[in-house]
Amino acid sequence: MINIYKTDENGIPFIQHIANNTWPETFGNILSADQISYMLLMMYDQQALLKQMNELGHVFLLARYEGQTVGFASYELNYKGEPNIKLHKIYILPEMQGKKIGKQLIDEVAFIGRNAGQQALLLNVNRDNNAITFYERSGFTVIGEEDIDIGNGYFMNDAIMRKPL
Repeated sequence: MINIYKTDENGIPFIQHIANNTWPETFGNILSADQISYMLLMMYDQQALLKQMNELGHVFLLARYEGQTVGFASYELNYKGEPNIKLHKIYILPEMQGKKIGKQLIDEVAFIGRNAGQQALLLNVNRDNNAITFYERSGFTVIGEEDIDIGNGYFMNDAIMRKPL
């Protein structure tokens, strides 16, 4: 059984563990090792996660499967002042993928969005990430692209996806 629950700063070690164990496999064929290291530090060090939680309004969910924390997601309601919920992050440990954990996290975020009166669930995903197929099966469609300068000469080359709620 999968248990999904909201977390706070006490969940940071779990979030970091999952990110550090997921990113090299997820992005190893897309990004350089240097860019992966840079982005992990930029997005997942203690201070970055605390800022996301306490200043930027990102809510983090953890997913437990058979007593082990195996995935997480983060979202933001009313993204950019619009009635849309933004899925900022979703990662499942590689060995736990295929067990419907990601689907349940997306379903939970969509449920939260609908209950909060949001019109759509938005996300960004690297244009070369195989997860695009998973998102399409989950009801998302590509509505645009953007290249985001993240510093140090690196860019996130993303597809923007939307799922109506």
